[in-house]
Amino acid sequence: MTTVLEIRDLSKQFVKGDLGIVALRDLSLEIEEGAFVTVLGRSGCGKSTMLNMMSGLIPPSSGEVRFRDQKMAGPRTEVGYLTQSDTLMPWRDVSRNVEMPMEIRGVPAKERRERATDLIRRVGLTGFERHYPRELSGGMRRRASLARMLASGPEVLLLDEPFGALDAQLRSVLQAELLRLWQGSGETVVFVTHDIEEALLLGDRIVVLGRIGRVVLDREIDLRRPRDADELRVDAHFVALHKEMTEALREVR
Repeated sequence: MTTVLEIRDLSKQFVKGDLGIVALRDLSLEIEEGAFVTVLGRSGCGKSTMLNMMSGLIPPSSGEVRFRDQKMAGPRTEVGYLTQSDTLMPWRDVSRNVEMPMEIRGVPAKERRERATDLIRRVGLTGFERHYPRELSGGMRRRASLARMLASGPEVLLLDEPFGALDAQLRSVLQAELLRLWQGSGETVVFVTHDIEEALLLGDRIVVLGRIGRVVLDREIDLRRPRDADELRVDAHFVALHKEMTEALREVR
């Protein structure tokens, strides 16, 4: 298959006072087109730093990120990024938030509105087009953020623990929504999480990161789709995979 994103010997060091803090060291990874890759790791292992560099938001200290064999020198419209924090513009309603990426690109107003209306419908927010972020629940804001990311038509979706702050029931609903939007789209997803069950429920492949971005395990996941969380919990193969991921997360050097 075609490699759409490639990380080559990626390292990042932040300077704080007189100290150099290494967040990521010599990470190499290839992401194939159309795959759903979950990156699993404990807090502080460099997952978010990796996504920030993959999105082009921050430069690496060494190494490089390549999109379709072109070096990433900054953000690209082909790569969408949904961060942990809520980045909706509070002075824009849902429709105008979703339209924003298209507005920046100069898409005509009529086309923007039609595209935004369709995306709002796809993420289940029809009827809330004129609501402002402060008037939405946490789950609704996540849906609106997802629609805004999709509005630019990205080929690659980078998601940094997007449902981590939500309750278990809502998280399950939005996981299913994300899979529904992804399946058949041809888009590539890199989804960062610290939750083993979420990683197994969503991913075709799981990359487990240890300290400062060391790849502990890189494994294809052969669980059949669609995946139901309640059914998977009693599936022997799922239980074995869960144990394997648990053991990998315990490995530190």
